[in-house]
Amino acid sequence: MLGILGIAAVGALLFDMLLLSRGLVVSFRDLLDSVGFDVRVMATDAPLLGGPRLLRATATAGELAVLPEIAEIIPMLMADAEVSGSGPRPIEVSLMGVDPGERRPWTVVDGEDLEPAGQDISATLLISRALATRLQVSPGDEIALRAVCASDRAALPPVRFHVNGVADFPFDDSGQLSAAASRASVAGACGASGDEADMLLIASREGHGADAAVAAIRQRRPDLYPATNEQIVARMQESGFTYFRQISAVLSTITMLFGFLLMTVLLTVSVHQRLAEIAALRALGLSRARMAADVLSQSVLLVGCGGALAVPIGLGLSVWLDAILKAMPGIPAALHFFVFEPRALALHAALLAVTAVLAAVYPMWLVATLPIATTLRNEVVS
Repeated sequence: MLGILGIAAVGALLFDMLLLSRGLVVSFRDLLDSVGFDVRVMATDAPLLGGPRLLRATATAGELAVLPEIAEIIPMLMADAEVSGSGPRPIEVSLMGVDPGERRPWTVVDGEDLEPAGQDISATLLISRALATRLQVSPGDEIALRAVCASDRAALPPVRFHVNGVADFPFDDSGQLSAAASRASVAGACGASGDEADMLLIASREGHGADAAVAAIRQRRPDLYPATNEQIVARMQESGFTYFRQISAVLSTITMLFGFLLMTVLLTVSVHQRLAEIAALRALGLSRARMAADVLSQSVLLVGCGGALAVPIGLGLSVWLDAILKAMPGIPAALHFFVFEPRALALHAALLAVTAVLAAVYPMWLVATLPIATTLRNEVVS
């Protein structure tokens, strides 16, 4: 029982490391897909929101919207803002400007959504739950925002917005203060007269897919840099997510080594305690292969029982570890570091099976090479 519990503890840690190896990638991909847009277009091949803005965004969106591969396209503009008159220290807000369409990159939880493009939405605003709690405001109230769009630009006067509703923004962390308004109102608050956007959010048409939409955009506008969600995730995996994959590989290797040593010690001690019994069975006519298979069966039994216990223990442990990692600043509340996948469970079973076989090699060799007569004589003399 102690051996099974030891294997369960080792297996639980191994299972968590397998969940961590791809958990952030899978969760980030699900987060991108949850917004409803599977293609993003930027002015350069730079990280998200890290390059120059798109100029003539409205005209570009209209030019791409006629492509049969595209179902919907909306420009998005990001800016920083401060709540005016909120106290001695300004409250910083992440301000998103979009041209609302059928799909919205947020979920309204209280009040009303922004009106579709073409209607009067110049003075309406959606705020996050954290911002509503911080300011003690609700739908129907008004707040004044002072846009902070560039370090070299003079201070701009505050603009009053009518709070239309409270929304959840998928890329916010638990304490982030966010708001969304029309792109025109955000640009006006920034004092910008140009038609700019940080990126274009595109939903591909059903039956064509994201890859077809990207190919059509590149053919129509070679100067733009479209990318599917899969390509964005692959780019992030090569840079930002490498650390967790390396940590997972190192800890998985160490965990398997501990599991191998634990099983080898348990089986070796078990064999040494049963030397007289094994010699007697060999003398009665049981073959070396039969006795070696007995040791291998014992190894499979221990690892199988321990591995079965490791899965629920690992799942419970992953929830606790995930909460610790998500406490880091800047991590979206909807992002998870440990994500269950069927492939992780299959790989966990395969690694434990390999460990069971390798750990039984030395004890099986002891059984196969055991001198029968000498062992029985030593047993009688002792």
